[in-house]
Amino acid sequence: MKVLANDGLSQSGIDSLRKAGFEVIVKKVAQEQLKDYLRDNGISVLLVRSATKVRKEIIDACIHLKVIGRGGVGMDNIDVEYARSKGLSVINTPSASSSSVAELVFAHLFGGVRKLHDSNRNMPLEGDSRFKDLKKSYAGGVELRGKTLGIIGFGRIGREVAKIALGVGMKVIASDHEVGEAEITLEFYNHQTIKIPIKTEPVEMLIRDSDFITLHVPSQDKPVIGKAEFDKMKDGVGIINAARGGVLDEEALLEAIETGKVSFAALDTYENEPNPAIKLLMNESISLSPHIGAATQEAQERIGVELAEQIISILKKEKA
Repeated sequence: MKVLANDGLSQSGIDSLRKAGFEVIVKKVAQEQLKDYLRDNGISVLLVRSATKVRKEIIDACIHLKVIGRGGVGMDNIDVEYARSKGLSVINTPSASSSSVAELVFAHLFGGVRKLHDSNRNMPLEGDSRFKDLKKSYAGGVELRGKTLGIIGFGRIGREVAKIALGVGMKVIASDHEVGEAEITLEFYNHQTIKIPIKTEPVEMLIRDSDFITLHVPSQDKPVIGKAEFDKMKDGVGIINAARGGVLDEEALLEAIETGKVSFAALDTYENEPNPAIKLLMNESISLSPHIGAATQEAQERIGVELAEQIISILKKEKA
C-alpha cells in the first residue's frame, strides 16, 4: 500500500511504515493537483498537517483511499464526518505536540512581559546609537511569578500550559465546556511527582480575574474572545492565541491594544493564514510566530511514530 505524506513526516515514522511493508512517498503535491495525484497513483493513506485540505471532492474521487491522517490536533482542514461516512478512517495525534505548544506559549509570555519581541527589532537598528534610550523604553517589564494565568480550553495542551505556569509560580484559572476538574501531575527529578487538582471556572470569571489569558480551543464558528470580552478584562492584560485563527477577534484585539486594555498580545495562528493582516504584523505590541506551535524536533518525531502505529494497526485489522 502507498502512503503519501503531503506535508512531511519524521524519519522515524517513515521507517516504521516501510518496515511494515508500506511504500512511503514524501512529496508536496499542490492542492489543485492532489485529487488527480491520489487517484492516479493509487494512494491508500494520505497524511497531512494544516496546509493541505481534504474535502468531499477528494474523498469522492479517490477510491483507493483508506486512511486520512492529520499530524497534529485540529482536523478542521478535513471533512472528517463525510470521510468516515464513506468508510475511511480519519486519525490525528492529539497528544504528541501538547508540550511543544505549551512551551511556545511561555516563550511568547516571557518575551512579551519584557518586550523582547520589540527590543529584538530595534536593537539591531539603533542599539549602537540609542542604547540608553532603548534601555529606558524597555525597562518597565513585569514578572510572571504571582500573576494569574487564565487558560480557556483545558484539554491536553491547556493542561501542559498549566504545568509550566504552576512551575513558574503563577496562579491558574481554567475554563472548559466539557472538563469540570482535571488533575495536573508535576514531575521532578528521581521520579518524584506532585498531583494538583484544578477545578474549571466559568469563562466570565476567568476573563475578569486573569492577568494573562491563553486560548486552547478548537476552531469555532465565531470568536471566543471579542470586544465584549475585552471590555470585561483587567486593564493591561496580556493575551496569547496559539490555538486556531478566528477564535480571537483580531480587529477587537487591535482596538484593545490601542486603548491600553491589552498591554501585549502573542499570536501563532491567524484569521487569514497564510496572509496575516498587515496591521497585526506591524504592531509593536504583538509578538508573532508563523504557526509553529507543534514545530519542534521532538513533537515531529512523536507525531510520525504515533501516525505510523495507528496506520499499521488499522490496516492490519482490515487485512485480518
